[in-house]
Amino acid sequence: MPANARRVHATTAWHSRDVEGVQARLAALDWSAIERSLWEHGYAKTPPVLTPEECAELTALYAEDARFRSRVDMARFRFGVGEYKYFAAPLPPLVAALREHAYPPLASIAGEWQAALGRATRYPPTLDGFRAQCARRGQRKPTPLLLRYEAGGYNCLHQDIYGEIAFPLQMTCLLSRPGDDFAGGEFLLVEQRPRAQSRAEVVPLVQGQIVIFTTRERPARGSRGTYRVALRHGVSRVTSGLRYTLGVIFHDAK
Repeated sequence: MPANARRVHATTAWHSRDVEGVQARLAALDWSAIERSLWEHGYAKTPPVLTPEECAELTALYAEDARFRSRVDMARFRFGVGEYKYFAAPLPPLVAALREHAYPPLASIAGEWQAALGRATRYPPTLDGFRAQCARRGQRKPTPLLLRYEAGGYNCLHQDIYGEIAFPLQMTCLLSRPGDDFAGGEFLLVEQRPRAQSRAEVVPLVQGQIVIFTTRERPARGSRGTYRVALRHGVSRVTSGLRYTLGVIFHDAK
């Protein structure tokens, strides 16, 4: 067998193990607890889903420009300080597996949220079905991305909306090791409730851990029924080192 053929075969096998492992780890999560946390807080944290080796594999992709469709200098657009790159299609198998296998349980929760808000919107049971809806509205570009922050970097509060269709939930996975690879750089969520001041929350993460959170708005239960809460997310200033994260957004972009 030629040497290059052996390398291709080994890479395929490695990716196959990654995908199977991620699928099994996602299936093993306590989705009932995740749903309760999303209803109560607007976000939920998982145990570490990606291994240190998988985190390193994804971080290493940042240097491979051919993997990405675009790069954004955050300071140029006053989004913060740092940069991020959107993956090109096809997505790396590990990223595609996270997106594909996390979608079905989240689609069920998202549909319940829409019903609670009095909306008729429901979501297809598979990611392919949902992406087909995006494509019909002209949203065909993949949105998963890698984000990189050096010391002094941060991400302003924002929402990830790329067109008419926006899935109500998204995920971020921390790829670096807090305290070893970087300091500072906490994940931030800010909620704006009707007729009330904003409420901020710091969400500490460890390497490989995922936070699932509200993309734009969510239902909240109060004494007078259900009301709508808007949410934005960001990252506090990194005080030292390098911080890498993976963002998994389910809707595609125009």
